Amino acid sequence: MSQTGNRQSGTSRSYSSQGTRKTGTGASRKTSQGSRGQSSRYKSSYQPRGGSGRGSKRKKRPQYDITKILLGIIIAVVAVIVIMAAVKFVGSRPAEVETGETTSQPEPELQKEVSVDGISITGMSREQAKKAILDKYEWGMKITYKDDTYEVADLLETKVDSLLGDIYTGEPKESYTLDMNGLDEAAAEEARKAAAKWDVKAKNGSVSGFDKEAGKFIYSGEQNGLVIDQEKLVSDILAQLKDKNFSAVIEATGKETAPEITEAQAKELYQVIGTYSTTTTANKDRNKNIELAAEALNGLILQPGEEFSFNKATGERSEAKGYRPAGAYVNGELVEEPGGGVCQVSSTLYNAVIFSGLTTTERHAHSYEPSYVTPGEDAMVSFGGPDMKFINTSSTAIALRASFADRQLKISVVGIPILEKGVTLSMTSKKTAELDAPAPVYEEDQTLQPGEEKIVKAETKGSRWVTNMVTKKDGVVVSDEFFHNSTYRGKPATIKRNTSGVVVPATDESSSGGSTIATSEGDTSPSGGTDTPATTAPTQPTTAQPDTVPGQGPGEQPTSAAQPTTTQAVQPEGPGGSGGNSSGQNVVPPSPLS
Repeated sequence: MSQTGNRQSGTSRSYSSQGTRKTGTGASRKTSQGSRGQSSRYKSSYQPRGGSGRGSKRKKRPQYDITKILLGIIIAVVAVIVIMAAVKFVGSRPAEVETGETTSQPEPELQKEVSVDGISITGMSREQAKKAILDKYEWGMKITYKDDTYEVADLLETKVDSLLGDIYTGEPKESYTLDMNGLDEAAAEEARKAAAKWDVKAKNGSVSGFDKEAGKFIYSGEQNGLVIDQEKLVSDILAQLKDKNFSAVIEATGKETAPEITEAQAKELYQVIGTYSTTTTANKDRNKNIELAAEALNGLILQPGEEFSFNKATGERSEAKGYRPAGAYVNGELVEEPGGGVCQVSSTLYNAVIFSGLTTTERHAHSYEPSYVTPGEDAMVSFGGPDMKFINTSSTAIALRASFADRQLKISVVGIPILEKGVTLSMTSKKTAELDAPAPVYEEDQTLQPGEEKIVKAETKGSRWVTNMVTKKDGVVVSDEFFHNSTYRGKPATIKRNTSGVVVPATDESSSGGSTIATSEGDTSPSGGTDTPATTAPTQPTTAQPDTVPGQGPGEQPTSAAQPTTTQAVQPEGPGGSGGNSSGQNVVPPSPLS
């Protein structure tokens, strides 16, 4: 036990001794290293940077940012890709140019033996084959009439193109024949164009002028026409195409055509096909303007299809042409204007045109209700602005007759009847709404007592009218259809009053002033004065015998036959309504201001 314990104790000492040695050695090494380190640091203060020595080996290396490294790699890769793409593009350009040059390959030439009408096209392209065929069949077909020539359009080339298309797109045969069938429509079109060059329409005998001094129309004689035989032309063209005679000269044939109406017949057939009359006021200046406008229309001739313009026919209504200043409404304002009153002429003509069966193309209602025609049946004009227009839709020339005497204006349309026998046209107008008048206009009058008011001119309501076109056959209504709408403004009342609080005695002159009479247009004139209009009303067209005498044209009858007659107005009917003045209103005199 003691020996073992001693051995253990010895061992323990041995371990202890080893531990002591380790400790001693470690301490010694640390001390030695520490001394070297101090010596190294001491020496490094005298050595240049980068010098050798143990101390330099322990210096830390620099640390690089991983993000910067990755960014550099990406930039390098992109640069390589761009360079490779540029090299590839530059290298491919010659190849692309070369490819572009080789895409437009010429059409293949026929290797197989092929002929068209004996013309060999073997070894030819399509264009070469076309040229070879057209060189053999040179196109030069013509149509002649007397000394004139029409060159027929080339009908061969289309057929050649169609045939070569079949040959070069399919499996060609050895022999082909140029087929010229199937050109009927093309031949007919060429015949029509040639005929249009030489056809002459027969001219009917018709009115061609008017002798104002003699008061007679002048008639022109009839003329024969010419019609080219198109059916024969088509047949001749097709025959030459079938024979492949493409340079043929075809002679056209034509025949004369007689007119439908001779001069003698025209004198018998021409008659008044539409007429209308109105009564004017006693205003001398206004009546002078109406007279001048009527003279401008009298004897005017319109050819078939020609459009009439009132402003063009009369021209500018100026003082230089004799027109006088008279009351007229411009943009709703009453002004003194040269030519005031000519709207009565355009409105009278408008009615005559409607009744004749012609077609109107422009018509405007007045600003205010007219008195010389039924509202809704007027036609306002102003030079450079609103116009009244219509077209001669008949097959012969028409003429206008206009007369003015004793305040009676009459306008007629002369021509060969357009409407069927027994058919008549008329307008019926009906008021559909009444519009409020503008606010009153007040005038100061110190002769009145304070607070007293005196109506000098009553207000006029505005209105809306609807106009229908009524067609009758032998007096029986066959249609009653909407034609147009018209809207008219109202006029304010004029009221005198005294708001000053001062009363001035009325003078003898003012107290003896005559009463005033308001006209339908809203203007006033002294009672009993020379410009006071007579109580008249618009006249309606009446079924009358034509103003002609057998064997004579219109205007060739005695002067007395052309004098207008005054007829009592018939109140207009509403659409489908009955005639008569059912409202019981008094007849309103015409105003000198329209």
